[in-house]
Amino acid sequence: MEKRSLGRSEVQITPILMGTWQAGKKMWAGIDDQESIRAIRAAVEAGITTIDTAEVYGQGHSEQIVAQALSDIRDRLEYASKVFADHLKYDQVIEACHRSLTNLQTDYLDLYQIHWPSGSFGNESVPIEETMSALNKLQEEGKIRAIGVSNFNREQLEQAANYGRIDSLQPPYSLFWRKIENDAIPYCIEHQISVLAYSPMAQGLLTGKFSLEHKFEPEDHRSANVLFQGQNFERAHQALEQLKPIALKHNCTLAQLALAWLIAQPQTNAIAGARTVSQAKDNAQAANVSLSAEELQKIDCIGRQVTDHPRSSVFVTLDLLIIRLSLDLVGLTLLHRVNLWGWLRWISIPR
Repeated sequence: MEKRSLGRSEVQITPILMGTWQAGKKMWAGIDDQESIRAIRAAVEAGITTIDTAEVYGQGHSEQIVAQALSDIRDRLEYASKVFADHLKYDQVIEACHRSLTNLQTDYLDLYQIHWPSGSFGNESVPIEETMSALNKLQEEGKIRAIGVSNFNREQLEQAANYGRIDSLQPPYSLFWRKIENDAIPYCIEHQISVLAYSPMAQGLLTGKFSLEHKFEPEDHRSANVLFQGQNFERAHQALEQLKPIALKHNCTLAQLALAWLIAQPQTNAIAGARTVSQAKDNAQAANVSLSAEELQKIDCIGRQVTDHPRSSVFVTLDLLIIRLSLDLVGLTLLHRVNLWGWLRWISIPR
C-alpha cells in the first residue's frame, strides 16, 4: 500500500489505518483478545502499517493487544496513540506517554495525539500551552515523532498550533458525517495537516448490512443514533441503493467504496477498525479502488442526501460525543456524571 506523508513530519503512513478501539473491549460486546490479535496482524499482512490506539481504550488494554500482535515487526510499522482529557497537565502527559510506550513495548510513538480538548467531560481545564510544552519535550527526546490532536474544532486547532507543529487532526468524518468539511478541514489543507478520519463507515451504516427493519439491542450504542431512525435511516438506505451500482462496477463492497471515497478527499486518511481477519483484509482492499473525478462527484452528491439535514448532523455530533469516548463513567465524580448527562440531554432536544 502506497504511503503518504503525515503532515509536515518525516513520518509516512498508509491511507487506511487500523483502528483498535474495539480491542480495548470497553463498550464492545463479544470481543476476544486472540481474535483481535489475529485481525490486527491480518491488517498489517494486507498492507496497513499504521496502527491507531489510545490509553483510554480499555485503560491500556488495546495498546497491550497491539503489542502482542506486532512487537516482532515494530520497526516496519507506525504507532499512533493518544493521551486522554484527564491527563493534560505537563507531568501527566509525560507519565501517560511512558505508560503507552510500556503498553506498546516500544521506545517511541510515531504519532502522539491529544484525544479530546482540555475540559472535556468534566475534566479540569489545562492551558493548551502547558500540554503542548510536554508534547514538544517528548518530541525533543525522541519519544514521539509527531504531534496530533483529535476532536478539536478549527479554533482549538489554531490555538494548539501556536505552541508547536501539529501534523494531524483526527475528527469524525465519513460520506454521511461531514460537518468537519466546513470547520477544520480548510485549515488543515492550508497548513498541511493530515486528516485521520475516524468512524469512516458511520458506525457501520455505510456497509449496507442493516435493513430498515433492523432493531439494535438497547445496550448497542447505535440504538440511540438518529441516523438509524425514521426518515434519516430511510434517506440513508436510499443513498446506499444509489451507491450500489458504483460499487458493483468496481467489484467492491459498499464499505470499501465509502473508504475509497474518503481517502480520495484532500489530505484525508481513514481509520477503519476490524473485529475479524476478514474485515481487516476487506478494509485494506479499499486502497485499491480507484474512483474517477466524475464518480467522486457523484458519490459526494449521493452522500449529501443524508448529510444536508441539520437535525441529523446535530444528533450525529451528540452520538459521537458519547460513543467515541469509550468513556469509563466510573472514573468521573458523581457531579461530573450528572453534569455530563444533563448537558447531553439538553442539547439533544430538537430546537
